[in-house]
Amino acid sequence: MVTVAPPRSEVSPSWAYALHLPRDARAVRIARVTLRAVLAGHGMGQLIDNAELLTSELVTNAYRHSDGPAFLRLRGLENGHRVRVSVWDSNPYIPPPFDRRPGLPRHVPPEAHGGRGLLLVRHYAEAWGGHPLGDGLFGCGGKLLWCEIGPPVTVTGVATW
Repeated sequence: MVTVAPPRSEVSPSWAYALHLPRDARAVRIARVTLRAVLAGHGMGQLIDNAELLTSELVTNAYRHSDGPAFLRLRGLENGHRVRVSVWDSNPYIPPPFDRRPGLPRHVPPEAHGGRGLLLVRHYAEAWGGHPLGDGLFGCGGKLLWCEIGPPVTVTGVATW
């Protein structure tokens, strides 16, 4: 089988992919596999591990806290050095810490079975946010949570996030 790809000089530095995710527990894995393929295909392999973790948390949040489908959007930024991951779901509630209320991050008791995922996103993402969509996307309302991931920063020979 023959595949066709544009020469490297013709590849757009900015790109976007969208994926409709049904209300299915397997959607989180499908989102991760898609993300890995997209980032590898755009030569952004150094972002895969961090982006995969944060994408999993955003999609899991959509699955656990809404009763409908979700949408994943991946967008290349800054000439292929960063990626923005956005997840839409049908629940309009913006959870902490994405609600940007002032104060310290909320405390999650050690015995809690959940509540840490979005704190991970906030900690490891270079930028993050969320906003309600009203009756926007497909007339469904809901919210959009997003984060941006860039390459690891190297400090004295050790990569850190």
